[in-house]
Amino acid sequence: MASDQGGLDTPAMPGAMEARESEDAAAAPGSPRVDYREAIERRGFVADAAQWRAVEALEATFQALARGDEAVPGVYLWGSVGRGKTWLMDRFHRALTVPARRQHFHHFMRWLHRRQFQLSGTPDPLRRLAAELAAEVRVLCLDELFVSDIADAMLLGRLLGALFEEGVVLVVTSNQAPEQLYADGFNRERFLPAIDAIVRHMGVVHLDGDEDHRRHPGLGLRRYWVHEPGQPSALAEVFARLSDGQARDGSPVELGHRAIAVEACSDEVLWCRFAALCEQPLSALDFIGLCDRFRHVLIGEVPRLDAGLPDRDIARGTEDASARVAAGDRELPALTRQDDGVRRFIALVDECYDRGVPLYLEARVPLESLYRDGHLAFPFRRTLSRLREMQLARFGGG
Repeated sequence: MASDQGGLDTPAMPGAMEARESEDAAAAPGSPRVDYREAIERRGFVADAAQWRAVEALEATFQALARGDEAVPGVYLWGSVGRGKTWLMDRFHRALTVPARRQHFHHFMRWLHRRQFQLSGTPDPLRRLAAELAAEVRVLCLDELFVSDIADAMLLGRLLGALFEEGVVLVVTSNQAPEQLYADGFNRERFLPAIDAIVRHMGVVHLDGDEDHRRHPGLGLRRYWVHEPGQPSALAEVFARLSDGQARDGSPVELGHRAIAVEACSDEVLWCRFAALCEQPLSALDFIGLCDRFRHVLIGEVPRLDAGLPDRDIARGTEDASARVAAGDRELPALTRQDDGVRRFIALVDECYDRGVPLYLEARVPLESLYRDGHLAFPFRRTLSRLREMQLARFGGG
């Protein structure tokens, strides 16, 4: 199974499978419909009516591209974590015979900000970027679209419209419906044209199943432990097993020109404390470098991440301050001094998950109790789902 969401849940509607038998003969080998049926018939997946709707939307786009149609609709797949969005998109991307790019949305935004800076002084740089992308790819697949920043919202508000005008076909996954994107954001009206363009140029499919498929199928492989006070760390044995035959080093590791203290390090395995990675000013770019270098990451002394009373006098960004004034000094969500570390932990899990790098965690509380309540509860739901999938042998090749 592919790297994100896995097998499939409730049965398809009666007769739906039979009705597609004759259609499959016309579907190209490796097309979304053929791949999905193969997963059901040969790999033990269970048919899901919502996923069938997504498959048919992807199939229509796939066939239009194969025919060389000029106007091809994109697909916007949204739903809760673990519903199969990324698995379906990845299978679609692999089957394409036209130039295509597949990126995690955060990686795409980093590229976008960097390229825009390089084009400083160019008239209408976003339109130039759209033309560059159109010259490079016919299809752009973006995983986990989520807009929370005013700068990203303003960029996307113009770029998406320009991409559609250039004829780039977008296939996107998200946990939110288009109209929910950046719902409480400052100056949201500047993002509304992007939402309108998504609805006009993409088929929107809601994967509304009830089950998190990341949790099955597959054999379990423990990668999370609750540390009992006074007991030795379980990660010592894990490190020894994973780094068997490799030289062990306790010297700090450099990430983003910052020295990170480690418990132990080998050629492919990093073991350090939560504070070393998540309570220092590291960025998502640093975590990309980490996953470039290591195949396994072990993190000890992970605290309960929603612990601590809300602290309303901590510094807030200009976006928060502006939003507060614009909303008549409305009450802002309670923040704690741990939230920066939680954001870094979320970014670390996202990068490791997207790259297939298993995380081995030793924490003070059970997995389900890591973050239950707080300002970051919504993004942490995805993190929790991804950590659950990391408890399966199939993740990262065991």
